[in-house]
Amino acid sequence: MPQSVIAAKERSASTGLLERHTRSRAFFCEVGGHHRSVPQSTAPLPPRLDASVFPADTPLNAFFAWNEARYLRDRRYVIARDIHRLLQRFAGEIEVCLAHLACRPIIRWRFGQRIGVSLANLRVARELVEQCRHSPAVAAASRLVCSLMASIGAVDPALHAAVFRGFEDLASHVDLERLARLRPSRKVAPRPPREILIIKLGALGDFIQALGPMPDLRRHHAGDRITLLTTPRYAELAAQTRLFDDILVDRRPKALDLEGWLALRRLFRRGRFDRIYDLQTSDRSGIYAWLLRPGRMPEWSGIVWRCSHPHANPQRDRQHTMDRQAEQLLMAGIYPVSLAPWLPAAGSLPVELAGKRFVVLIPGSSPRHLAKRWPANRYGELAIKLKRAGYLPVLVGVHGEADLGRMIGDTCPDSVDLVGRTDVAALAALVRAAALTVGNDTGATHVAAAGGNPVVVLFSRASDPGLCAPRGKLVHVLMEPDLGDISVETVFAACMAVAATPAK
Repeated sequence: MPQSVIAAKERSASTGLLERHTRSRAFFCEVGGHHRSVPQSTAPLPPRLDASVFPADTPLNAFFAWNEARYLRDRRYVIARDIHRLLQRFAGEIEVCLAHLACRPIIRWRFGQRIGVSLANLRVARELVEQCRHSPAVAAASRLVCSLMASIGAVDPALHAAVFRGFEDLASHVDLERLARLRPSRKVAPRPPREILIIKLGALGDFIQALGPMPDLRRHHAGDRITLLTTPRYAELAAQTRLFDDILVDRRPKALDLEGWLALRRLFRRGRFDRIYDLQTSDRSGIYAWLLRPGRMPEWSGIVWRCSHPHANPQRDRQHTMDRQAEQLLMAGIYPVSLAPWLPAAGSLPVELAGKRFVVLIPGSSPRHLAKRWPANRYGELAIKLKRAGYLPVLVGVHGEADLGRMIGDTCPDSVDLVGRTDVAALAALVRAAALTVGNDTGATHVAAAGGNPVVVLFSRASDPGLCAPRGKLVHVLMEPDLGDISVETVFAACMAVAATPAK
Protein backbone atom coordinates (compact mmCIF):
# COMPACT_ATOMS: atom_id res chain seq x y z
CA MET A 1 0.00 0.00 0.00
CA PRO A 2 1.46 3.45 -0.93
CA GLN A 3 2.81 5.51 1.96
CA SER A 4 0.47 8.40 1.09
CA VAL A 5 -2.58 6.16 1.58
CA ILE A 6 -1.27 4.88 4.91
CA ALA A 7 -0.61 8.43 6.09
CA ALA A 8 -4.09 9.53 5.03
CA LYS A 9 -5.70 6.68 6.96
CA GLU A 10 -3.69 7.50 10.06
CA ARG A 11 -4.67 11.19 9.81
CA SER A 12 -8.31 10.18 9.46
CA ALA A 13 -8.14 7.91 12.47
CA SER A 14 -6.36 10.59 14.47
CA THR A 15 -9.02 13.16 13.57
CA GLY A 16 -11.75 10.81 14.74
CA LEU A 17 -9.98 10.29 18.01
CA LEU A 18 -9.55 14.03 18.56
CA GLU A 19 -13.29 14.51 18.14
CA ARG A 20 -13.79 12.13 21.05
CA HIS A 21 -11.08 13.80 23.20
CA THR A 22 -13.50 15.41 25.69
CA ARG A 23 -15.43 12.17 26.17
CA SER A 24 -12.14 10.31 26.71
CA ARG A 25 -11.15 12.70 29.52
CA ALA A 26 -14.45 12.06 31.28
CA PHE A 27 -14.01 8.34 30.79
CA PHE A 28 -10.51 8.51 32.29
CA CYS A 29 -11.83 10.34 35.36
CA GLU A 30 -14.52 7.67 35.74
CA VAL A 31 -12.21 4.65 35.67
CA GLY A 32 -9.54 6.35 37.76
CA GLY A 33 -11.86 8.18 40.11
CA HIS A 34 -10.93 6.09 43.13
CA HIS A 35 -7.29 7.22 42.83
CA ARG A 36 -7.85 10.95 43.38
CA SER A 37 -4.87 11.11 45.76
CA VAL A 38 -2.62 11.48 42.67
CA PRO A 39 -2.97 15.08 41.42
CA GLN A 40 -3.62 15.82 37.79
CA SER A 41 -0.77 17.49 35.88
CA THR A 42 -1.56 20.91 34.47
CA ALA A 43 1.82 21.30 32.74
CA PRO A 44 2.00 20.84 28.95
CA LEU A 45 3.33 17.55 27.67
CA PRO A 46 7.12 17.84 27.17
CA PRO A 47 8.43 17.11 23.65
CA ARG A 48 10.56 14.23 25.02
CA LEU A 49 10.21 12.06 28.08
CA ASP A 50 13.70 11.80 29.51
CA ALA A 51 15.59 12.48 32.73
CA SER A 52 15.57 16.24 32.15
CA VAL A 53 11.79 16.54 32.64
CA PHE A 54 12.13 15.39 36.26
CA PRO A 55 13.90 17.58 38.86
CA ALA A 56 17.45 16.56 39.79
CA ASP A 57 17.91 14.10 42.66
CA THR A 58 14.38 12.71 42.34
CA PRO A 59 13.72 8.98 41.85
CA LEU A 60 12.42 9.25 38.28
CA ASN A 61 15.30 11.54 37.29
CA ALA A 62 17.72 8.85 38.51
CA PHE A 63 15.66 6.06 36.92
CA PHE A 64 15.58 7.70 33.49
CA ALA A 65 19.26 8.73 33.61
CA TRP A 66 20.21 5.16 34.53
CA ASN A 67 18.26 3.76 31.59
CA GLU A 68 19.49 6.38 29.12
CA ALA A 69 23.06 5.28 29.82
CA ARG A 70 22.29 1.65 28.91
CA TYR A 71 21.61 -0.32 25.76
CA LEU A 72 19.23 -2.77 27.50
CA ARG A 73 16.49 -0.69 29.13
CA ASP A 74 14.10 -1.50 31.96
CA ARG A 75 10.65 -2.53 30.71
CA ARG A 76 9.00 0.22 32.80
CA TYR A 77 11.15 2.85 31.12
CA VAL A 78 10.10 1.55 27.69
CA ILE A 79 6.41 1.52 28.64
CA ALA A 80 6.56 5.02 30.15
CA ARG A 81 8.02 6.36 26.90
CA ASP A 82 5.31 4.51 24.96
CA ILE A 83 2.66 6.27 27.03
CA HIS A 84 4.27 9.62 26.29
CA ARG A 85 4.53 8.88 22.55
CA LEU A 86 0.87 7.83 22.38
CA LEU A 87 -0.22 10.99 24.19
CA GLN A 88 1.81 13.01 21.70
CA ARG A 89 0.57 11.08 18.68
CA PHE A 90 -3.10 11.33 19.64
CA ALA A 91 -3.11 14.84 21.09
CA GLY A 92 -3.28 13.77 24.72
CA GLU A 93 -6.14 11.29 24.38
CA ILE A 94 -5.70 9.07 27.41
CA GLU A 95 -8.16 6.43 26.26
CA VAL A 96 -5.65 5.33 23.61
CA CYS A 97 -3.08 4.67 26.34
CA LEU A 98 -5.60 2.62 28.33
CA ALA A 99 -6.41 0.58 25.24
CA HIS A 100 -2.70 -0.09 24.61
CA LEU A 101 -1.87 -0.95 28.24
CA ALA A 102 -4.91 -2.90 29.39
CA CYS A 103 -6.65 -4.35 26.35
CA ARG A 104 -4.64 -4.84 23.18
CA PRO A 105 -1.23 -3.34 22.37
CA ILE A 106 -1.47 -1.01 19.40
CA ILE A 107 2.21 -0.09 18.94
CA ARG A 108 3.83 -2.20 16.22
CA TRP A 109 7.33 -0.70 16.13
CA ARG A 110 9.51 1.99 17.69
CA PHE A 111 12.35 4.00 16.15
CA GLY A 112 13.75 6.87 18.18
CA GLN A 113 10.83 9.16 19.04
CA ARG A 114 8.63 7.61 16.34
CA ILE A 115 6.18 4.74 16.73
CA GLY A 116 4.16 2.69 14.31
CA VAL A 117 0.52 2.16 15.32
CA SER A 118 -1.77 -0.66 14.20
CA LEU A 119 -5.05 1.01 13.27
CA ALA A 120 -6.86 -2.32 13.29
CA ASN A 121 -5.66 -3.07 16.79
CA LEU A 122 -6.55 0.47 17.85
CA ARG A 123 -10.18 0.05 16.78
CA VAL A 124 -10.50 -3.32 18.51
CA ALA A 125 -8.76 -2.09 21.64
CA ARG A 126 -11.02 0.96 21.87
CA GLU A 127 -14.05 -1.30 21.72
CA LEU A 128 -12.59 -3.52 24.44
CA VAL A 129 -11.94 -0.52 26.67
CA GLU A 130 -15.58 0.51 26.32
CA GLN A 131 -16.67 -2.99 27.29
CA CYS A 132 -14.21 -3.32 30.19
CA ARG A 133 -14.20 0.21 31.54
CA HIS A 134 -14.73 -1.05 35.13
CA SER A 135 -12.19 -3.87 34.94
CA PRO A 136 -9.20 -3.89 37.34
CA ALA A 137 -6.78 -3.83 34.39
CA VAL A 138 -8.23 -0.62 32.94
CA ALA A 139 -8.33 0.96 36.40
CA ALA A 140 -4.67 0.05 36.98
CA ALA A 141 -3.72 1.46 33.58
CA SER A 142 -5.54 4.71 34.31
CA ARG A 143 -3.72 5.08 37.64
CA LEU A 144 -0.38 4.55 35.92
CA VAL A 145 -1.05 7.15 33.21
CA CYS A 146 -2.37 9.61 35.80
CA SER A 147 0.66 9.10 38.04
CA LEU A 148 3.15 9.47 35.20
CA MET A 149 1.59 12.74 34.04
CA ALA A 150 1.53 14.09 37.60
CA SER A 151 5.18 13.24 38.24
CA ILE A 152 6.56 15.36 35.38
CA GLY A 153 8.32 18.33 36.93
CA ALA A 154 7.36 17.24 40.46
CA VAL A 155 9.74 17.21 43.42
CA ASP A 156 7.49 15.30 45.82
CA PRO A 157 8.84 11.71 46.07
CA ALA A 158 5.29 10.46 46.71
CA LEU A 159 4.35 11.37 43.13
CA HIS A 160 7.36 9.45 41.81
CA ALA A 161 6.53 6.50 44.06
CA ALA A 162 3.00 6.46 42.64
CA VAL A 163 4.44 5.76 39.16
CA PHE A 164 6.34 2.68 40.36
CA ARG A 165 3.30 1.59 42.37
CA GLY A 166 1.22 2.00 39.22
CA PHE A 167 3.52 -0.34 37.32
CA GLU A 168 3.21 -2.91 40.12
CA ASP A 169 -0.60 -2.69 39.99
CA LEU A 170 -0.63 -3.07 36.22
CA ALA A 171 1.75 -6.04 36.45
CA SER A 172 -0.99 -7.89 38.37
CA HIS A 173 -3.00 -7.96 35.13
CA VAL A 174 -0.53 -7.53 32.26
CA ASP A 175 2.88 -9.05 31.57
CA LEU A 176 5.03 -5.91 31.41
CA GLU A 177 7.94 -7.75 29.85
CA ARG A 178 5.84 -8.70 26.82
CA LEU A 179 4.21 -5.29 26.68
CA ALA A 180 7.64 -3.68 26.40
CA ARG A 181 8.73 -5.83 23.44
CA LEU A 182 8.98 -4.29 20.00
CA ARG A 183 5.85 -6.22 19.00
CA PRO A 184 4.07 -6.35 22.35
CA SER A 185 1.57 -9.06 23.23
CA ARG A 186 -0.67 -9.06 26.25
CA LYS A 187 -0.64 -11.82 28.85
CA VAL A 188 -2.43 -11.96 32.18
CA ALA A 189 0.10 -12.32 35.01
CA PRO A 190 -0.35 -14.88 37.81
CA ARG A 191 -2.12 -13.80 40.98
CA PRO A 192 -0.71 -13.87 44.54
CA PRO A 193 -0.10 -15.22 47.17
CA ARG A 194 3.58 -15.38 46.39
CA GLU A 195 6.85 -16.56 47.88
CA ILE A 196 9.06 -13.62 48.85
CA LEU A 197 12.74 -13.78 49.86
CA ILE A 198 14.68 -10.96 51.56
CA ILE A 199 18.50 -11.19 51.56
CA LYS A 200 20.38 -9.35 54.31
CA LEU A 201 23.78 -10.51 55.51
CA GLY A 202 26.57 -8.05 56.35
CA ALA A 203 27.69 -6.43 59.59
CA LEU A 204 25.55 -5.73 62.66
CA GLY A 205 25.04 -2.04 61.85
CA ASP A 206 23.92 -2.87 58.31
CA PHE A 207 21.49 -5.49 59.57
CA ILE A 208 20.00 -3.11 62.16
CA GLN A 209 19.46 -0.44 59.51
CA ALA A 210 17.86 -3.00 57.22
CA LEU A 211 15.28 -3.74 59.93
CA GLY A 212 13.87 -0.23 59.41
CA PRO A 213 11.85 -1.00 56.26
CA MET A 214 11.02 -4.60 57.22
CA PRO A 215 7.59 -3.76 58.76
CA ASP A 216 6.74 -1.87 55.57
CA LEU A 217 7.75 -4.87 53.46
CA ARG A 218 5.57 -7.07 55.65
CA ARG A 219 2.57 -4.76 55.19
CA HIS A 220 3.12 -4.59 51.43
CA HIS A 221 3.20 -8.39 51.21
CA ALA A 222 0.53 -9.01 53.83
CA GLY A 223 -0.94 -11.91 51.86
CA ASP A 224 2.37 -13.45 50.84
CA ARG A 225 4.89 -15.73 52.53
CA ILE A 226 8.12 -13.91 53.44
CA THR A 227 11.44 -15.68 54.04
CA LEU A 228 14.63 -14.01 55.28
CA LEU A 229 18.10 -15.21 54.30
CA THR A 230 20.67 -14.07 56.84
CA THR A 231 23.73 -15.24 58.79
CA PRO A 232 23.60 -17.31 61.99
CA ARG A 233 24.46 -14.29 64.14
CA TYR A 234 21.24 -12.45 63.26
CA ALA A 235 18.78 -15.35 62.94
CA GLU A 236 17.59 -15.11 66.55
CA LEU A 237 17.11 -11.34 66.38
CA ALA A 238 15.19 -11.73 63.12
CA ALA A 239 12.93 -14.35 64.71
CA GLN A 240 12.12 -11.95 67.55
CA THR A 241 10.70 -9.43 65.08
CA ARG A 242 7.87 -11.86 64.14
CA LEU A 243 7.94 -10.37 60.63
CA PHE A 244 9.08 -13.45 58.74
CA ASP A 245 7.32 -16.72 58.00
CA ASP A 246 10.65 -18.52 57.72
CA ILE A 247 14.34 -17.74 58.29
CA LEU A 248 17.08 -19.40 56.25
CA VAL A 249 20.66 -19.36 57.51
CA ASP A 250 23.45 -18.59 55.06
CA ARG A 251 26.70 -20.32 56.05
CA ARG A 252 28.54 -18.10 53.53
CA PRO A 253 30.49 -20.80 51.69
CA LYS A 254 34.07 -19.99 50.70
CA ALA A 255 35.11 -19.72 47.07
CA LEU A 256 36.23 -23.38 46.75
CA ASP A 257 33.53 -24.89 48.99
CA LEU A 258 31.66 -26.66 46.19
CA GLU A 259 29.45 -28.63 48.58
CA GLY A 260 28.45 -25.44 50.38
CA TRP A 261 27.55 -23.68 47.14
CA LEU A 262 25.48 -26.64 45.94
CA ALA A 263 23.63 -26.73 49.26
CA LEU A 264 22.88 -23.01 48.95
CA ARG A 265 21.67 -23.54 45.38
CA ARG A 266 19.28 -26.27 46.56
CA LEU A 267 18.04 -23.89 49.27
CA PHE A 268 17.18 -21.24 46.68
CA ARG A 269 15.53 -23.67 44.30
CA ARG A 270 13.41 -25.36 46.99
CA GLY A 271 11.98 -21.97 47.95
CA ARG A 272 10.52 -21.41 44.45
CA PHE A 273 10.59 -17.68 45.17
CA ASP A 274 8.51 -15.31 43.08
CA ARG A 275 10.34 -12.16 44.14
CA ILE A 276 13.67 -11.51 45.88
CA TYR A 277 14.58 -8.26 47.66
CA ASP A 278 18.37 -8.08 47.75
CA LEU A 279 19.07 -5.57 50.53
CA GLN A 280 22.69 -6.70 50.64
CA THR A 281 23.46 -5.64 47.03
CA SER A 282 27.01 -6.97 47.26
CA ASP A 283 29.15 -9.12 45.00
CA ARG A 284 28.17 -12.15 47.10
CA SER A 285 24.42 -11.63 46.77
CA GLY A 286 24.98 -10.98 43.06
CA ILE A 287 26.56 -14.43 42.78
CA TYR A 288 23.47 -15.87 44.48
CA ALA A 289 21.37 -14.74 41.52
CA TRP A 290 23.46 -16.96 39.25
CA LEU A 291 22.66 -19.97 41.46
CA LEU A 292 19.11 -19.76 40.11
CA ARG A 293 20.27 -20.24 36.52
CA PRO A 294 19.51 -22.03 34.32
CA GLY A 295 15.82 -22.02 35.05
CA ARG A 296 13.08 -19.62 36.04
CA MET A 297 14.51 -16.34 37.31
CA PRO A 298 12.29 -14.72 39.95
CA GLU A 299 11.62 -10.99 40.08
CA TRP A 300 14.65 -9.38 41.71
CA SER A 301 14.96 -6.00 43.42
CA GLY A 302 18.59 -4.92 43.60
CA ILE A 303 21.52 -4.35 41.26
CA VAL A 304 21.91 -7.78 39.65
CA TRP A 305 22.45 -7.63 35.90
CA ARG A 306 19.12 -7.47 34.04
CA CYS A 307 17.08 -7.87 37.23
CA SER A 308 13.37 -7.07 37.03
CA HIS A 309 13.37 -4.22 39.57
CA PRO A 310 16.80 -2.55 39.48
CA HIS A 311 17.76 0.21 41.88
CA ALA A 312 18.29 2.41 38.86
CA ASN A 313 20.31 5.26 40.34
CA PRO A 314 23.83 5.90 39.04
CA GLN A 315 24.62 7.74 42.32
CA ARG A 316 23.41 4.99 44.68
CA ASP A 317 26.86 4.52 46.22
CA ARG A 318 26.78 8.14 47.40
CA GLN A 319 23.55 7.67 49.34
CA HIS A 320 23.20 6.89 53.02
CA THR A 321 22.44 3.20 53.58
CA MET A 322 18.86 3.81 54.69
CA ASP A 323 18.14 6.33 51.92
CA ARG A 324 19.52 3.83 49.40
CA GLN A 325 17.26 1.07 50.76
CA ALA A 326 14.25 3.36 50.70
CA GLU A 327 14.79 4.37 47.08
CA GLN A 328 15.43 0.77 46.03
CA LEU A 329 12.09 -0.25 47.54
CA LEU A 330 10.35 2.81 46.06
CA MET A 331 11.43 1.63 42.61
CA ALA A 332 9.92 -1.76 43.46
CA GLY A 333 6.58 -0.12 44.27
CA ILE A 334 6.90 0.09 48.08
CA TYR A 335 6.49 3.59 49.53
CA PRO A 336 6.78 5.06 52.09
CA VAL A 337 9.24 3.08 54.19
CA SER A 338 10.88 3.99 57.47
CA LEU A 339 14.11 5.99 57.31
CA ALA A 340 14.93 5.05 60.90
CA PRO A 341 15.99 1.61 62.19
CA TRP A 342 13.65 -0.51 64.26
CA LEU A 343 14.28 -3.00 67.06
CA PRO A 344 11.99 -5.73 68.40
CA ALA A 345 11.15 -5.70 72.10
CA ALA A 346 13.51 -8.29 73.59
CA GLY A 347 15.96 -8.86 76.42
CA SER A 348 16.00 -7.71 80.05
CA LEU A 349 18.23 -5.48 82.17
CA PRO A 350 20.92 -6.94 84.42
CA VAL A 351 19.90 -6.89 88.07
CA GLU A 352 22.70 -4.49 89.03
CA LEU A 353 21.26 -1.80 86.73
CA ALA A 354 17.63 -1.97 87.80
CA GLY A 355 16.35 1.44 88.89
CA LYS A 356 19.64 3.24 88.12
CA ARG A 357 20.40 6.10 85.75
CA PHE A 358 23.22 4.94 83.50
CA VAL A 359 25.14 5.71 80.30
CA VAL A 360 26.29 3.02 77.87
CA LEU A 361 29.86 3.37 76.57
CA ILE A 362 30.95 1.50 73.41
CA PRO A 363 34.76 1.81 73.20
CA GLY A 364 35.41 -0.87 70.56
CA SER A 365 35.07 -1.32 66.81
CA SER A 366 36.11 -3.83 64.20
CA PRO A 367 39.76 -4.87 64.77
CA ARG A 368 40.29 -4.23 61.07
CA HIS A 369 39.46 -0.52 61.56
CA LEU A 370 41.37 0.63 64.63
CA ALA A 371 41.22 4.23 63.33
CA LYS A 372 37.54 4.19 64.31
CA ARG A 373 38.41 3.84 68.02
CA TRP A 374 38.55 6.83 70.35
CA PRO A 375 41.43 6.13 72.80
CA ALA A 376 40.38 3.90 75.72
CA ASN A 377 42.00 6.21 78.30
CA ARG A 378 39.70 9.00 77.05
CA TYR A 379 36.69 6.75 77.63
CA GLY A 380 38.00 6.20 81.17
CA GLU A 381 38.21 9.95 81.79
CA LEU A 382 34.74 10.43 80.28
CA ALA A 383 33.40 7.70 82.59
CA ILE A 384 34.69 9.61 85.61
CA LYS A 385 32.99 12.82 84.48
CA LEU A 386 29.73 10.99 83.81
CA LYS A 387 29.85 9.37 87.24
CA ARG A 388 30.32 12.78 88.87
CA ALA A 389 27.34 14.06 86.87
CA GLY A 390 25.16 11.34 88.35
CA TYR A 391 25.32 8.66 85.65
CA LEU A 392 26.59 5.11 86.13
CA PRO A 393 28.99 4.21 83.25
CA VAL A 394 28.24 0.81 81.66
CA LEU A 395 30.77 -0.70 79.25
CA VAL A 396 29.71 -3.03 76.41
CA GLY A 397 31.53 -4.78 73.60
CA VAL A 398 32.43 -8.18 72.18
CA HIS A 399 34.72 -10.80 73.76
CA GLY A 400 37.80 -9.59 71.89
CA GLU A 401 37.48 -6.14 73.49
CA ALA A 402 37.92 -7.29 77.10
CA ASP A 403 41.23 -5.38 77.37
CA LEU A 404 39.39 -2.13 76.60
CA GLY A 405 36.91 -2.85 79.38
CA ARG A 406 39.68 -3.54 81.90
CA MET A 407 41.59 -0.39 80.91
CA ILE A 408 38.52 1.81 81.37
CA GLY A 409 37.63 0.00 84.61
CA ASP A 410 41.10 0.71 86.00
CA THR A 411 40.57 4.42 85.33
CA CYS A 412 36.97 4.47 86.62
CA PRO A 413 36.44 1.62 89.14
CA ASP A 414 32.77 2.61 89.57
CA SER A 415 31.94 1.59 85.98
CA VAL A 416 30.05 -1.63 85.23
CA ASP A 417 31.95 -3.87 82.81
CA LEU A 418 29.60 -5.91 80.59
CA VAL A 419 32.08 -6.38 77.73
CA GLY A 420 31.55 -9.82 76.20
CA ARG A 421 28.42 -10.44 78.28
CA THR A 422 25.69 -9.00 76.02
CA ASP A 423 24.16 -10.43 72.87
CA VAL A 424 22.14 -8.22 70.55
CA ALA A 425 18.90 -8.73 72.52
CA ALA A 426 20.59 -7.83 75.82
CA LEU A 427 22.25 -4.82 74.20
CA ALA A 428 18.87 -3.66 72.89
CA ALA A 429 17.43 -3.84 76.42
CA LEU A 430 20.38 -1.82 77.77
CA VAL A 431 20.21 1.02 75.24
CA ARG A 432 16.44 1.29 75.59
CA ALA A 433 16.83 1.92 79.31
CA ALA A 434 19.98 4.07 79.12
CA ALA A 435 19.91 7.84 79.57
CA LEU A 436 22.27 8.05 76.59
CA THR A 437 24.95 6.11 74.70
CA VAL A 438 28.44 7.17 73.63
CA GLY A 439 30.27 5.05 71.07
CA ASN A 440 32.49 4.72 68.04
CA ASP A 441 31.29 3.99 64.52
CA THR A 442 30.42 0.33 65.10
CA GLY A 443 27.41 -1.96 64.99
CA ALA A 444 26.51 -1.63 68.67
CA THR A 445 26.13 2.14 68.23
CA HIS A 446 23.58 1.50 65.46
CA VAL A 447 21.67 -0.71 67.90
CA ALA A 448 21.75 2.13 70.43
CA ALA A 449 20.38 4.64 67.91
CA ALA A 450 17.61 2.21 66.97
CA GLY A 451 16.71 1.99 70.67
CA GLY A 452 15.37 5.53 70.52
CA ASN A 453 17.39 7.23 73.27
CA PRO A 454 20.10 9.90 72.71
CA VAL A 455 23.38 8.80 71.12
CA VAL A 456 26.74 10.55 70.71
CA VAL A 457 28.82 8.84 68.00
CA LEU A 458 32.46 9.55 67.13
CA PHE A 459 33.66 9.46 63.51
CA SER A 460 37.14 9.62 62.02
CA ARG A 461 38.38 9.78 58.44
CA ALA A 462 37.93 5.98 58.29
CA SER A 463 34.23 6.36 57.49
CA ASP A 464 31.81 8.97 56.18
CA PRO A 465 28.85 9.79 58.47
CA GLY A 466 26.95 11.03 55.42
CA LEU A 467 26.89 7.44 54.14
CA CYS A 468 26.68 5.34 57.30
CA ALA A 469 25.93 7.42 60.42
CA PRO A 470 23.48 5.78 62.84
CA ARG A 471 19.88 6.91 62.42
CA GLY A 472 17.61 7.47 65.39
CA LYS A 473 15.48 10.00 67.25
CA LEU A 474 18.49 11.96 68.56
CA VAL A 475 21.94 11.19 67.17
CA HIS A 476 24.79 13.68 67.63
CA VAL A 477 27.87 13.15 65.45
CA LEU A 478 31.34 14.34 66.47
CA MET A 479 33.94 14.05 63.73
CA GLU A 480 37.68 14.63 63.41
CA PRO A 481 40.04 13.02 60.86
CA ASP A 482 42.01 11.66 63.84
CA LEU A 483 39.84 10.68 66.81
CA GLY A 484 42.73 11.49 69.12
CA ASP A 485 41.99 15.16 68.38
CA ILE A 486 38.57 14.97 70.06
CA SER A 487 38.92 16.01 73.69
CA VAL A 488 37.11 14.49 76.68
CA GLU A 489 35.59 17.92 77.39
CA THR A 490 34.09 18.08 73.88
CA VAL A 491 32.47 14.66 74.21
CA PHE A 492 31.24 15.34 77.74
CA ALA A 493 29.67 18.64 76.64
CA ALA A 494 27.90 16.84 73.78
CA CYS A 495 26.63 14.22 76.25
CA MET A 496 25.16 16.83 78.58
CA ALA A 497 23.59 18.68 75.65
CA VAL A 498 21.81 15.65 74.20
CA ALA A 499 20.82 14.38 77.67
CA ALA A 500 19.10 17.73 78.30
CA THR A 501 17.26 17.67 74.94
CA PRO A 502 13.54 16.96 75.42
CA ALA A 503 12.32 13.71 73.88
CA LYS A 504 10.39 14.16 70.61
